[in-house]
Amino acid sequence: MNWHTEDGYISQGYATICGVDEAGRGPLAGDVYAAACILPYGLELVGLDDSKKLTAKRREGLFDQICHSAVAYCIASATVAEIEEHNILGAAMLAMTRAVEGLATAPSIALIDGNRTPKLAIPAVAIVKGDGVSPNIAAASILAKVARDRACLEMDKSYPQYNFAKHKGYGTREHMDLVRLHGPCPLHRPSFLKFLRSDAG
Repeated sequence: MNWHTEDGYISQGYATICGVDEAGRGPLAGDVYAAACILPYGLELVGLDDSKKLTAKRREGLFDQICHSAVAYCIASATVAEIEEHNILGAAMLAMTRAVEGLATAPSIALIDGNRTPKLAIPAVAIVKGDGVSPNIAAASILAKVARDRACLEMDKSYPQYNFAKHKGYGTREHMDLVRLHGPCPLHRPSFLKFLRSDAG
C-alpha cells in the first residue's frame, strides 16, 4: 500500500496524520470498537491492507507489528448500552472520538474510513473505502478488528451457549437460532434483535 493519500495532506501542511476505523457495527451483540493510528511516514508493512481482505492469522501478525511500529495508537469502544442510547452510528462515532482523543501523540488531521466523521477538535476527512488507500486507516482497521475479535473470545467464555468465538456476534443463522433457543443475554443489542419480534408475529 502506498502513501499517496497521506502525501496530499502532508503537502497541505498536516504533519501528523492519524487513520481511524471501526469494527462491529453489524453484529447482534457486543461493543462497537474503533482505533486511531499514526504510523511513521513511509513505513512499509508487508501485507498491510483493509482488515476485511486479510485472514485472521495475518491480521494478528500485523496487529503486533503495528503496535510495535506506530508513533501512537489507541483502541476504544462504545458499550451495548451506548449503542442502544445513541444508535449504532452514534456509538461508532463515540468510539472513534475516544480513540483519537486517547492518542499519546496529538495528530494534526484525522482520516476517517467511511462517509461520516465524528466531532473532533482537529480537522477530519471522511474517505470512502479509506482502508484500501490509506496506510494509517488500514492499520486502524486491523487494530479495531483484532481487538473486537479478541473481545468475542472473552464473550464466548462468559456465554458459551451462543458460540460467539465462531460467528463473532454476527447475525448468522446459527447465532439467531441460538438466541431463539436460549433467549438474549446481556451482551446482545436489543435493537438488533428484530427477528425475535418477527417470530412472535
